[in-house]
Amino acid sequence: MDLFEYQGKSLFARMGVPVPEGREARTPDAARAAAEDLGGRVVVKAQVQVGGRGKAGGIKLADGPDEAFKHATDILGMDIKGHTVHLVWVEKASDIAAEYYVSFTLDRGVKKHLAIVSARGGMDIEAVAVDEPDAVVKMHIDPVVGLTNWQASEIVYRAKLDRASARKAAAALRKLYAAFVSLDCDLVEVNPLILTGDGEVVALDSKVTLDSNAFFRHPDFEEFRAAFVEEPMEKMARERGLNFIKLDGSVGIIGNGAGLVMSTLDVVSLVGGAASNFLDVGGGAGADTITNALDVLTKDPTVKSVLINIFGGITRCDLVAQGIAEALDGLELRWPIVVRLDGTNAVEGREILQGVVSDSVIPAETMREAAEKAVELAERG
Repeated sequence: MDLFEYQGKSLFARMGVPVPEGREARTPDAARAAAEDLGGRVVVKAQVQVGGRGKAGGIKLADGPDEAFKHATDILGMDIKGHTVHLVWVEKASDIAAEYYVSFTLDRGVKKHLAIVSARGGMDIEAVAVDEPDAVVKMHIDPVVGLTNWQASEIVYRAKLDRASARKAAAALRKLYAAFVSLDCDLVEVNPLILTGDGEVVALDSKVTLDSNAFFRHPDFEEFRAAFVEEPMEKMARERGLNFIKLDGSVGIIGNGAGLVMSTLDVVSLVGGAASNFLDVGGGAGADTITNALDVLTKDPTVKSVLINIFGGITRCDLVAQGIAEALDGLELRWPIVVRLDGTNAVEGREILQGVVSDSVIPAETMREAAEKAVELAERG
């Protein structure tokens, strides 16, 4: 679960990481009141779960309450990379002497935590990582031992953070790592972690991804959900027991099992296409589940073709085929469907699809063949 910036900062503050004082606001009037309460110069920041807010005009400095009102009026309702702004965070402006980048995540390849730190934080950190890889320091952390004092100090030294604030920077790294571990995060990222004019190290931003499977250990995390305005398609999918994530492409993807769906997305990309979604129907999916999955995709105008990729173990391919047949009868499907069935009752499933009177269902033998056909049809459509 990706948190908004202000939610992540509340967790940082709980762990002792310095953050600027701020207030949330859902209306321009609330932003004006927040600025009056905070006093002095403030920053009005769009709260969306995507990067690039600054370049999109979603972060603006205000000299007082009236200007905060104006900026909030401009930002609320703004579309930033497909995310509508429903909330802004109004915080005290900071005196920035230097900007750093810090993140902690899991490197699954080596089964260790990974720290990534750079003295070149800010909006163009991605370009820094590509053009100046030596400016980005990476260090693995043994999850059993944790981030030791000497490791934190070494990271600060290797990343060439300001020497005068080295101890405070190392302390901030340890606190951020403690948050990463104790709060069951998949990611903790601060860009920028700033050095202020008076030598303090402060988290000016936050990007936190919580492991929703660990929420049973953190009952208070449920309050975070109330802040989200759930997209209609995602709500529809969740209510029907489907795992759905909206993406930016034109090929609708349906599969059984997260690993298979992710592999399908990769193959679609490999053959030159782009998936419009991640949709996992889970193991043991029946005819109704497949019909529901196709119904969800009918609500997405960006879908130009659909690829159904099923490897039957617990899931029976004949029931999947039956679900496709029922969807063709009961739903208005405006796009072609490429179907690859393999595994349990695959032969029976293919026979059912052969009996479907429709030019919209195209069989495929392999995952790559299915991906190539789906991409070709999406490009036509």
